Amino acid sequence: MAITAQMVKELREKTGAGMMDCKKALTQTDGDMEAAVDFLREKGLASAAKKADRIAAEGTTFVLTEGNEAIILEVNAETDFVAKNEAFQTLVNELAEHLLATKPATVEEALETNMPNGSKVADHISNAISKIGEKITLRRFEIMTKTDSDAFGPYLHMGGRIGVLVLLTGSSDEAAAKDVAMHIAAMNPKYISRDEVSEEEVEHERKVLTEQALNEGKPENIVAKMVEGRLGKYFEDICLLDQTFVKNSDQKVRDYVKSTGGTVAQFVRYAVGEGIEKRQDNFAEEVMSQVKGN
Repeated sequence: MAITAQMVKELREKTGAGMMDCKKALTQTDGDMEAAVDFLREKGLASAAKKADRIAAEGTTFVLTEGNEAIILEVNAETDFVAKNEAFQTLVNELAEHLLATKPATVEEALETNMPNGSKVADHISNAISKIGEKITLRRFEIMTKTDSDAFGPYLHMGGRIGVLVLLTGSSDEAAAKDVAMHIAAMNPKYISRDEVSEEEVEHERKVLTEQALNEGKPENIVAKMVEGRLGKYFEDICLLDQTFVKNSDQKVRDYVKSTGGTVAQFVRYAVGEGIEKRQDNFAEEVMSQVKGN
């Protein structure tokens, strides 16, 4: 299939590899994005953990806790300037309070619910758009509940560029829960523990690491042992409890949480605009001109 500039751009953002290496990988894999990521990793041209999609859209994340209930949400706008606008921040607060009170299951359902003033959420957002002058969208939200014996850990980083909500069960230590939330904001784990990683994902990673080691010229008789060691590092990258605690490099998150007497039951981490494609400007033309020139 034809390899487009947009495909090259996406692979670069996912892997951090060079433009021509990305084009070659896509060509070799007939445009299969995931296979191209594996190709680059096996050649040692990409990091072991795929880089998160570049943050594109603007807006904010927000966390609201009220007693034994809490919500984390993301609301997007077109520019960072508007995201800092007082009217926009007021809208975000109003949405958080309303969603926590009504507890809709989905964004689509949320947009059809009525605000305290009687207008639908969708219309309330439209009214804000007409006043603020930019497209605004409620992108996602998640609601958590706890008991009196548990603790929420809310944390907003860089004024809401990253938002985290942690549920620590078996411990009411709110300071500890917030410390874990700060760690999650910094380290971006995908899972709480290894138990949550599917066998399919583990086997896929083992295959990639094996090819990587063989391509490095390592003797076959030690490759298997090397791969298991690198798998351990992979788990440290993606599993919260296996990570080194950011506030104490001599301690794993698992040990810190255990010292509180609690358990991390759930966490949600939102980064503003992750996975959303921003306007292209002239980047596609720039890439294609370089691709054609090589």
